[in-house]
Amino acid sequence: MARELGNWRTSSATGPAYAGLADAIRLLIVDGRVPVGARLPSERALADALRVSRTTVTAAFAQLREDGYLQARRGARSTAALPPRPEIAAEPSTGATVSLAAAALSAPSAPVLEAFAAATRDITPYLSEPGHDLTGVCALRTAVAQRYCDRGLPTDPGQIMITSGAQHAIGLILAAFTEPGDRVLVEQPTYHGALSAISTAGTRAVPVPLTDDGWELDAVHAALRQLSPSLAYLIPDNHNPTGFTMAPDERIRLGHIISETRTRTVIDESIMDMWIDQAPPAPLATSVPRHDLVLTVGSMSKSFWGGLRVGWIRAERNTLATIAAIRPSVDLGTPILEQLTAARLIEGRDAVLAERRALLRSRRAYLLSLLERRLPDWRPGSGPNGMSLWVKLPAPMSTALSASASRLGLDLPAGPRFGVDGTLERFVRVPYALPEPQLDEAVDLMARAWAAITGAPEPESHAVVV
Repeated sequence: MARELGNWRTSSATGPAYAGLADAIRLLIVDGRVPVGARLPSERALADALRVSRTTVTAAFAQLREDGYLQARRGARSTAALPPRPEIAAEPSTGATVSLAAAALSAPSAPVLEAFAAATRDITPYLSEPGHDLTGVCALRTAVAQRYCDRGLPTDPGQIMITSGAQHAIGLILAAFTEPGDRVLVEQPTYHGALSAISTAGTRAVPVPLTDDGWELDAVHAALRQLSPSLAYLIPDNHNPTGFTMAPDERIRLGHIISETRTRTVIDESIMDMWIDQAPPAPLATSVPRHDLVLTVGSMSKSFWGGLRVGWIRAERNTLATIAAIRPSVDLGTPILEQLTAARLIEGRDAVLAERRALLRSRRAYLLSLLERRLPDWRPGSGPNGMSLWVKLPAPMSTALSASASRLGLDLPAGPRFGVDGTLERFVRVPYALPEPQLDEAVDLMARAWAAITGAPEPESHAVVV
């Protein structure tokens, strides 16, 4: 707690010390760096760690309880909370003209059309069969397995199950290995689709906050030991939404933590191909001594096209057999034509992916220049990869910003969508996958929405009309 608070005394330069401490703790809770429901240190312990009087900490805690950010029970330590959120009046939207809801590129038309054409020829032998396959066609499983071999993770086709996208894969894993009420450890922030899947399964996401530099593995280790979750869900490559990639030494340590705590862990590699400057290290599964504990999820959506709806799970055979046993209650397999198309695209992936990375690199630089000019007080995070910027706002007003943007015709999900229990109000995810004229328009609308909720003068529009 002392480390996270940093130089909190600067916020009390014009007021009492307890007020500065209360403000600093409140921001940790709002940002999700102290999870809702987490127990805070005792007043005496925190006073000793911060080298202040216990009276200062007592007064800060009292202020936080009065404001609704702490809950106290007699004989127990205070826990972090959020006050009831005021309802934001719903006003008629002008209809979304630009959407920043999805971080995804449009399809590379020529390669996708060629792959579909080839797949229509490849499908002939399958037409004499029923077409129900719980594991996937051999051609695609072989192509996916070879990709893992090329990246340093020996894999055979029997360790691959084809799914209808990464979201479908996550749902199947939850159905196979969790029960309603179980805990699932997640990063904070994380992919909102995974949070939705966890909620739909009746399980409970328990967050471990990311720092400004990435993962704090001590916190991950402590959470796994103390909470004993049934499952962990992590994104170590081109993290969505922060763009962080876990370093090789961190992967080795995390692998030992997973093995030591015997925690079944889902590694989401859906955005693995979308790096900007440097390719990610070898798959995290190579660093985990207990191979049976890791299920790696991948997808065609970000690398090629979301319309394919093709993903996969890479795991041990016994693990896949458990998933296959419950899969008929969910679906009877992934469409064969799309699988054959995906196999063709993976075969010719190098040129396509290089072009798409160059496109993302250019659009990321363009978006950063727009934000610097139009919204200079916003602070993009330091994660260098992925398909979006995780931007810190000057004030915790993400939900209000989202509502204001919607009224102007911009679909901009609020920061709390990527976290647990309503935190992350000081953040917003801004994808850079759209063409530059649409990025121009999106930033123009964001700037107008921000001006509307902060009372600042509305900026002059610089959007390009197309």
